[in-house]
This record gives sequence, C-alpha cells and structure tokens, in this order.
Amino acid sequence: MKTIVTRIALMGMLLLSVAACKNFKKAGTAEGLADVPFVETQLPRRVPTGALDAAIPEFLRAFMTDSTMIIHSVMIVKDGQIQWEYSSMEHPADSAHAMWSVSKTFTSIAVGFAIEEGRLKLEDKLVDLFPDKLPEQPSDNLNKITVRDLLTMNCGHDTEPRFNRDSVDWVEAFLAWPVEHVPGTWYCYNSMGTFMLSAIVQKLTGEKIVDYLTPRLFTPLGIPAPRWDENPQGINCGGWGLYLRTEDMAKTGLCILQRGEYDGKQVIPATWVDQMTAYQVPCVPAGMRADKAEELGLTKENSDWVQGYGYQMWRCRHNAVRADGARGQYIIVIPDKQAVVAMTANVSNMQREINLVWDYLLPGL
Repeated sequence: MKTIVTRIALMGMLLLSVAACKNFKKAGTAEGLADVPFVETQLPRRVPTGALDAAIPEFLRAFMTDSTMIIHSVMIVKDGQIQWEYSSMEHPADSAHAMWSVSKTFTSIAVGFAIEEGRLKLEDKLVDLFPDKLPEQPSDNLNKITVRDLLTMNCGHDTEPRFNRDSVDWVEAFLAWPVEHVPGTWYCYNSMGTFMLSAIVQKLTGEKIVDYLTPRLFTPLGIPAPRWDENPQGINCGGWGLYLRTEDMAKTGLCILQRGEYDGKQVIPATWVDQMTAYQVPCVPAGMRADKAEELGLTKENSDWVQGYGYQMWRCRHNAVRADGARGQYIIVIPDKQAVVAMTANVSNMQREINLVWDYLLPGL
C-alpha cells in the first residue's frame, strides 16, 4: 500500500511538471570517417499538445498504480522532437542503463556497415570465417550456416548453446554445439548467435564493434562512446552487454525511423534499415517453441512476439518494429505515427509493458 501511495504522489508531481522543454542545437557530422571532435548533442524538445498531452496522465496512472510495472524511464519522440520524457529518481536520465538484448540491434547495424563496405556478405558461410576454430568433423548443417541465418535466429540449433563462459573459447564452443536443424528452417532465439556476429565483425575489421560503430553511428548521433561488455577473449558480447542512456536509445530509434538518416545525413545505409526492420522469418518468444506459443494462445492479435523477426529486430503490432531487451528495455519505432518510444524498466511481463504503449500512448500519437 505504501508503494502505491508513493507512486501516486510521484505521479502528482509529474503531472504538475509535464514540463516545457527547450530546443537544443544539433551538431552536424563530418563526411566519411575522418577524425572530428566529438560533439554531444540533444534532440530538440517541445511541450506535448492535444491528444498526446491528454494521453500522458493516463499512461502515468496506469503504470504507477501497477506494482509490477517498475518503469525506469520513458522518452517519446514525435516528428523528430522529444515531446515527453520521464525518469525515476533511482535512474536519472543522464545515467546509462543496461540494454540487455537491445544490444542485438546495434550488432546488426555493425553487420550492415560491414556489408556496405564490402567486407562481408549475407551469404558468407560461418565455417569459412572461422576455419581455425572448427570441430574436427563439421556437420553438414554447420557447414550451411550463413551470416543471414545468424541475423534471423535461424542457424539451426534446437536450443541456444550453453557452456561455461569463463573457461572456454566462445567461438569454438558455438561451432561445437550440435546443429540439429537445417539452417534457415528453424527459429531459435540465440544470443550466442549474435555474439558470433560480433566476433565476425571484429575479425574482419580488426576492431571491437563498439569501436567500429563509434565513428559510423555513435559520433554522428552525438552519443558518447558507450560501455559494451566483453568476453574473456576480448570480443564485445554482441547479444547483450551494451549500456546506453534513454536519449541515446531515442536517437537510434529516430535514425531507424528515418531509414538511417539523422540530422540531414545518411548514417546507416537505407537499404540495411529496410532489411533489418522487415519481416524476414516467423518467430516466437525467446526460449519458447512454436507449439508452446500456440498452446498459450499467442496470436497476431494479442502478442507482439509472433509478428515476425527481421535482422535482430522484432516486428510488432500496429506496423511497428522494436529492439527489445530483458526486463523491459525497448526502442519502439512506429512509422505510421512518425514516432519512437524508448523505455527502460525492470519488469517481468514485457507484453504488459508494451500494452501500456498501445493502450495509452498510441492513441495520442
């Protein structure tokens, strides 16, 4: 009861200060990858009006009176401007938050850059990229795994590889894991597959993906080079381990919404954004099989986890697409509304969290 009262009191303070936001000048980016001084920028801000202004109090009331919805931050971008933002006292807006699997989308962007630069192709075979790490007798299915299969969680594993991450070479352990299904025919959510994409980019470029992305993505978006955890072999984890602030998430979402364009310049190749956000394969929630999803009654009408999977991004209801991470981290891109909703949280029911966006914020956008 005390928690609910505290939340309601905080809601009252927030409703009194759904505040005026001032504009900030955006810095331009240099052509190519020439060394330029890093300039941290902020998105322009404006006060929400009309339907969105009316929707925000209801959204606040909905999550603040639900003890299971521990929302750390929310940022709404509409028509290129931040129109509302919230952060809890425990997680201020200027602090970086664990992204969990939102990290996967950034790994996909790194792959897109490598393909655009001619370093990699979707059809490249995993075994050809790591010939020195293969088991003695690679199976036929292992020999078939492509970069595209890793991007779509279709590398053929029946279950995600599990091993002692402190004591083995992760690349060797992944390649030794049984590949029971023909790659490209079986969806299995696979964070270690995303790690392999990170390892591929690092091998081909000589840079960890956090360093590879810095001049190509983070600097053009005015995002300080972030922390990204590494494995014992010095490779960014890829599928997890990235830390960003909510506005960094919102900037990335806006860049994706604009087909890779940001501040008047093409940052991510537009063709890669189109592929990354498109329906590529059918999917089910992480760790779940299709028959279990059917048994639980998950349908395209009621679940955002069966709408299809792109290249390390999930399709959503309402023609939206998202990066998402465990415990409720979201970058939700809503093209039909020219909007982005970025959220950090600590929740157990992520469908309930995204339902708050659809039920309360979407009508206001």
